[in-house]
Amino acid sequence: MVYGICYCPKSKQNLLEESGCADSKTLTEQKREEIFEKLCEKDEDIKWEVKVISPTDISNCMLRRQKYSLNEISHSSAIGLLQKAIDEGANITDVFVDTVGPADKYQAKLQEIFPHLNVTVANKADSKYPIVGAASICAKVIRDICLRVWKYPEIKEDEKIVCGSGYPGDPDTKKFLTKYMDPVFGFPSVVRFSWATASKILEESAITVEWEEVEDEKTKGIKSVKSFFSKVDDKSKERFRYFKERGLTNCTEF
Repeated sequence: MVYGICYCPKSKQNLLEESGCADSKTLTEQKREEIFEKLCEKDEDIKWEVKVISPTDISNCMLRRQKYSLNEISHSSAIGLLQKAIDEGANITDVFVDTVGPADKYQAKLQEIFPHLNVTVANKADSKYPIVGAASICAKVIRDICLRVWKYPEIKEDEKIVCGSGYPGDPDTKKFLTKYMDPVFGFPSVVRFSWATASKILEESAITVEWEEVEDEKTKGIKSVKSFFSKVDDKSKERFRYFKERGLTNCTEF
C-alpha cells in the first residue's frame, strides 16, 4: 500500500491543472505516468513524497493481538507525511485530504494535531482538488512500479509472474491468488493476508488449522508460609504467559 502527499505554492496551483491532475483511478496507467513525469519536471514548484507499506507490515498490524486497523494505518501515514513536509520547511497553510472513514471525525483528528492549519477532509477529494489528485497519481505510479519490480522469494526466479493490479476485480490477480496459494503457508509475501479476498480463499481452499485454547487459570488458594521455605517441585512452577497463550509445550521426543 502506498500513501502520497503533494504540495505547492498557492500561486502555482494552475500547474496542477495544466498537468492534468485528477483522480488516479479514472486514468490509465500510461496517462498516470505521463502526468507523473510532468510533476517531476516541475520539482521546483511542486513537491511530492510517498510512504510505501509492505503487505507483510499491514498484515502484522491488522492480525496482531491488539489490532491496528487499516484506517489507523492510513491516518498515521497521512499524519507522518504531513509532519515530515512541515519539518523539512514547507510553509503549509491549507491541507486537503481524501477521507478514510468518517470525514468529520478524520478532519477533527487532523485539526487537533495541526491546529495552525486549515484542514479539509472530503470524500473523493482526489477528484475535487487537483493537489489531492496529484498526490493520488504519485502514490499510484509508485505502487505500480513496486509491483513490477517485486521479488518473489517463494517462487522460482525464472518463472514469469503476472499478478495483475492487485484489485479483486482484476482477472490476472484472481489467477495469481489461485495459482500461488499454498494450502499450508498461504500466499506469497506480496499478498496481504488480512485482505478480505485473500482470507476468503484461505477459508475455502487452505488446510484448517486449529489452535489449542489456553484453559482459564483456576483460582488458587493462599499458599502456606511453609511453602516459601520448602523445595519447590519444577512441575509446579508457573509457566510464562507467552508460552501458555500460544499453546507451546516442551518437546522431548520426535
